[in-house]
Amino acid sequence: MRGAGGGANLLALRSHNTALVLDLLRTAGTEGISRLELAERTGLTPQAVSKITARLREEGLAAEAGRRASTGGKPRTVLRLVPEAGHAVGVHLDRDELRAVLADLDGTVVARRHAALDLGAGAEAVLGRVAAVVGELGAEAAEAAGAAGAARTAEAAGAARTAGAAGAAGGRSLLGVGVALPGPLDHRRGVLHRVTGFPEWDGFPLRDTLAERLGGVPVVVDKDTNAVALGLAVGGEGGSFAYLHLGTGLGAGLVVGGSVHRGPRTGAGEFGHQVVQLDGPPCGCGDRGCVEALCLAAVARGETGEAARVLGTGAANLVGLLDIDRVLVGGRTVEGAPGVFLGGVRGVLEARARRTGEECVGVGLVSGESRVAEGAAQLVLAPVFGQDG
Repeated sequence: MRGAGGGANLLALRSHNTALVLDLLRTAGTEGISRLELAERTGLTPQAVSKITARLREEGLAAEAGRRASTGGKPRTVLRLVPEAGHAVGVHLDRDELRAVLADLDGTVVARRHAALDLGAGAEAVLGRVAAVVGELGAEAAEAAGAAGAARTAEAAGAARTAGAAGAAGGRSLLGVGVALPGPLDHRRGVLHRVTGFPEWDGFPLRDTLAERLGGVPVVVDKDTNAVALGLAVGGEGGSFAYLHLGTGLGAGLVVGGSVHRGPRTGAGEFGHQVVQLDGPPCGCGDRGCVEALCLAAVARGETGEAARVLGTGAANLVGLLDIDRVLVGGRTVEGAPGVFLGGVRGVLEARARRTGEECVGVGLVSGESRVAEGAAQLVLAPVFGQDG
């Protein structure tokens, strides 16, 4: 993760082998998994697994989940992940609103925030709002981790050590902050480019500036569409797919071969600015006839069906270029008329399949007002489990 500094003890999370063990602990759920099973499934030696799990227990990230009968010898101790021992904040900065979530290690959302926002109000105002929200959610994370640490310590060694363990757990609970917003941007450096309609953000080092504002808490920055695509992939959406997000703008998150495709300059997915009508209406990007401009103009006229067909045309171009398995659509505007958009996109793709003789790809809806924020939290959490997309 980028921007690492104070505010989180990530030493136990940086090892590839540790990530493998953590992922198996997470998928095992409350039933837990034994050290022997961890060794068998990871290919690590029992000694290596013992060292890793001992460190995770010391960090409060793993705990005993009881004992399981053995085929011979004494019963095996099984371990489980402690979800409340670590948290990530996911922030969605849209052009006119901010949504944020606090997610535990399982990815379960335990707190939410929503507020109006003017992305054009300037960096100081926007970052001030983000820092305030992160501060509120970080306090909730510390409280949850502190309570969990206190309970574990009281159970293991009595109430005398509770206060120290609770303080330590609270101090390391916030693993980082993921921020997702409209592109284009440089994901690796956390630097924004010319966000459509907001040229003043061009070249702004959002990741480093926000990390400094937050006292060194690790920060990861990515496009809103990539965040959702990562969240979907981590959540079990398999194969290669495109997530098309139509809200105040239009973009795409691409997952190819199980990985989020950002491109060598992290500029992939600028789907909204493909030109589909030469000399068409002007777009905020400076070009004419872009899919985004045509879609939003149709929506503004109340012609949702036309907007859906334009979106489907862009989707058909992607299917032809990338040979993806599935097209998923979502975003605020889509959720205003989900049936219309699903039907319109599916109709264009079915017509394409009839012309080409190919099987029509699947079309699905991604719903939920906090999907981008939840995906932004996965920008921090997924690498912890070796699933960085």
